Amino acid sequence: MSVQSVNNTLSKHLLKIKGFSEIKVEKVKEAAKKCLPSGACGFITGAETLILRKQCFRLSTGSKQWDAILNGGFESKSISEVYGEYRCGKTQLAHTLSVIAQLPREHGGGGGKVAWVDTEGTFRPERIVQIAERFGLDPEVANENIIQSRAANSEQQSTLIYDLSEQLATGEFRLLVIDSLMALFRIDFIGRGELADRQQKLGLFLDKLHKISEEFNVVVFYTNQVQSDPGASALFAGADGRKPVGGHVVAHASTTRVLLRKGRGGERVAKVQDSPDCPEAEATYIITTGGINDPDKA
Repeated sequence: MSVQSVNNTLSKHLLKIKGFSEIKVEKVKEAAKKCLPSGACGFITGAETLILRKQCFRLSTGSKQWDAILNGGFESKSISEVYGEYRCGKTQLAHTLSVIAQLPREHGGGGGKVAWVDTEGTFRPERIVQIAERFGLDPEVANENIIQSRAANSEQQSTLIYDLSEQLATGEFRLLVIDSLMALFRIDFIGRGELADRQQKLGLFLDKLHKISEEFNVVVFYTNQVQSDPGASALFAGADGRKPVGGHVVAHASTTRVLLRKGRGGERVAKVQDSPDCPEAEATYIITTGGINDPDKA
């Protein structure tokens, strides 16, 4: 656990550690606060915030059109969500990002490694090989720079994220992928009777993702499923009446939210639904052997 993690952890959770009394917890929290940079535990000016935000980087999607509506790509120190029906390119985007994250920043990458939490058995090293060849990377090295683990249930999914912090602390990682966020939560918690419990555990999971993104300066990217809801608000549902799974807990947690849908022919459409610095806009893309690409690159 890093100094910042200690500072961000609730005192009641630290009290659960064997040998920790209220007095000891108070001293540990005070020591952690002193070790953090000035302003990390209090108010700072907008000018100082601007300087801190220069540490963030943008991870290219592989499509110039898509990058344009995201101001360059998915941002670090934040959570990015893409949702849509099957075969719209969610997992293909995750594979593409996993290769681009290894490119130098001047080429739209992050210059680091990738961690992938697989909840649906969708990770394919063969796709990494194909996409790496497109970007001129050694396919074997590209796969070596990706660590992945298959989660069997939502509890294991959460445990993997907590265990991952030690490796992220090395500073070598630039992307964390969860594909997909809600698949296991939907299976493990069934019916309205378990909805409150599901949302509580989901909220804790998303809170951990937020802390990881900010503390380790990584792009946290997850895919999400959709469900039919003909009466849903246009804010959360597409024209076909589909809305992302997870309710308001997921909606509020995602910093940038993008809807993916099928277009004409083999084209797909990405639409920014919610973002603090990107207006609502659409981009057209295709899926090629080399991953996500622009239509004119077919």
